[in-house]
Amino acid sequence: MRKLLFPIFALFLSITLVAQTENRPVIGISSTWGEGTATSVPITYVESVIRAGGVPMVIPLTHDKNLLAEMLERVDGVIMTGGEDLDPLKWYDEEPLPQMGKVAPERDEFDMLLIRMAVERNMPLLGICRGHQLLNVAFGGTLYQDIPSQVKDSKQKVMHRQKAPRYHGTHTITIEEGSLLAQQLEANVAIPNSYHHQAVKDVAPGFKATAFAADGVVEAIEKIGSNRVYGVQFHPEGFTAHGVNTFIGIFKHLIGEAKKYHAETHADKR
Repeated sequence: MRKLLFPIFALFLSITLVAQTENRPVIGISSTWGEGTATSVPITYVESVIRAGGVPMVIPLTHDKNLLAEMLERVDGVIMTGGEDLDPLKWYDEEPLPQMGKVAPERDEFDMLLIRMAVERNMPLLGICRGHQLLNVAFGGTLYQDIPSQVKDSKQKVMHRQKAPRYHGTHTITIEEGSLLAQQLEANVAIPNSYHHQAVKDVAPGFKATAFAADGVVEAIEKIGSNRVYGVQFHPEGFTAHGVNTFIGIFKHLIGEAKKYHAETHADKR
């Protein structure tokens, strides 16, 4: 997968100035972990933010809370990206199953800190795949470590690790009427892509599940009483970055809330 590389912090001020000039909100995108060699994100996230009307900016991995707070002062919303499995023993007190995949402890620490700091600020935040799972665990939820070996009760079997282009839908999800996702897509049924073997199990207190695959796997969550904090298990950026608008409403909603957040936090600076 192509990746877009950015210097660690040099672009923050220039990007902020561009956004202010063009009245576009800045969306921070959580960095992947490249064994300390690079700060990067898949370019599909970047292109999706641009297509939805925002200015993308990579938030580099750091464990410095003060530095991360300064970065969050310069963005209006956050996207938590996909990636590795989450360490179950550390984050939700379960022994790892044999089917567990690769974990990235450095990234886990960074992502947890970033999510909690952003939500504490009432900042718009979208979790995608791993980001969706992290959002759930960050506030007290748990995960299925491996869907094939743990989700067995459903009569309907769904293959959640598909071998198809990222702009191609592979299985059906049912969406709760009136939920954020239903509003964003203007639909109660959708056909997303699917590239995961872990999923939300126990939904975190203060959140609710709002979309499900045919086997019962949770495909979306949202923070109760908030229009700003939500996650999806699939990869909407895979469609949006390729010019397929099926899921662009997910990003447009984030941009809309980011504009409101910017107006709120900058009202006293006018």
